[in-house]
Amino acid sequence: MKNNELFEGIIFLKDLSLVEFFMFFVYVALILIVKFLILFLLRKVIASTDFKRRVYPVIEDVLNWLLLYGGILFFLFYFSKEQWLTSAFYETEGVEISVLLIIVAVLIVTFASRVTKALNRYVMPFVYEQFNIDMGMGYTINRLLYYVVMFLALAISFTTVGLDLTALGFVFSVLGIGIGFGVRNIAANFVSGIIILFERPMEVGEMVEIDGKIGRITKIKLRSTVIETLKEGTLVVPNQYFIEQIVKNRSSAQLYARVVVSVEYGSDTKKIEQLLKDAALKTINLMKGIPEKEPDVRFINFRNSALDFQVEVQVADVEMKERLESRIRHAIAEDFVHNDVKMAQALDE
Repeated sequence: MKNNELFEGIIFLKDLSLVEFFMFFVYVALILIVKFLILFLLRKVIASTDFKRRVYPVIEDVLNWLLLYGGILFFLFYFSKEQWLTSAFYETEGVEISVLLIIVAVLIVTFASRVTKALNRYVMPFVYEQFNIDMGMGYTINRLLYYVVMFLALAISFTTVGLDLTALGFVFSVLGIGIGFGVRNIAANFVSGIIILFERPMEVGEMVEIDGKIGRITKIKLRSTVIETLKEGTLVVPNQYFIEQIVKNRSSAQLYARVVVSVEYGSDTKKIEQLLKDAALKTINLMKGIPEKEPDVRFINFRNSALDFQVEVQVADVEMKERLESRIRHAIAEDFVHNDVKMAQALDE
């Protein structure tokens, strides 16, 4: 069969039986129903929370594996006598391409993906625990392992169906030159993702501050990083941002509630400082969980028509920080009214 006869061999598909295909899908539907019934009965019969949290996900994964690969094997067995399954419809570099060969290539990729994910989910955490590897480093190893395995699986599957990887690489390089200017940001984010995974300036589980929003890193992908905040929801930040901008890592640093107040020029600075301290102490005494540490009140800046003061109180988490800042502002406003202290007009910065 010559290359210029591409897909001429597919003419035998006219002999396909629609009835056989219909019956095959009926059998698959029955298998799916059985799977859902098994999972439903397990959830209803076994009410243990520990079972649902630990054992049930494993059983569900195993059934999904059996369903996928069992379905493929059943497909091959069901149509094993059909000519269209093994007959070549294209030939390249001495390799005869058939439906069976394509199925094998797809099996290689999907099996590699599922095995790697299962390894990262069930085996690698135990290994990391034995060797005292922290969560951030473990996440980096998992991602690199997945990318390497998938690259090898794709290379093997392409080779299996007769694709020349050298020629394929040349095609991608030519396309890369053509579209490179249009995807510069994507390429920059991709490279930045690799730098973050290797250098680990920040890791999964750490608290960072982005544009005044504090959140916890949940995923570091090759193009972007996912940050879960307390109130703003999920932030998807391009990796290039972390390489080019100054990002505050709040994991190891102490967290403070900060309130900045501006009063009129000519006000009694000692009195203002004492009022701010009293307001902070009054608020702290009404809240639980505040670390036992004196609030820090400072006179921080002169401006043309204002005097700036700052109140700092150490807190345990972001939620406590936001609640405490709000209550301190309420207390300051109340004390200023009672003591006839005038706030500065917002005329300059």
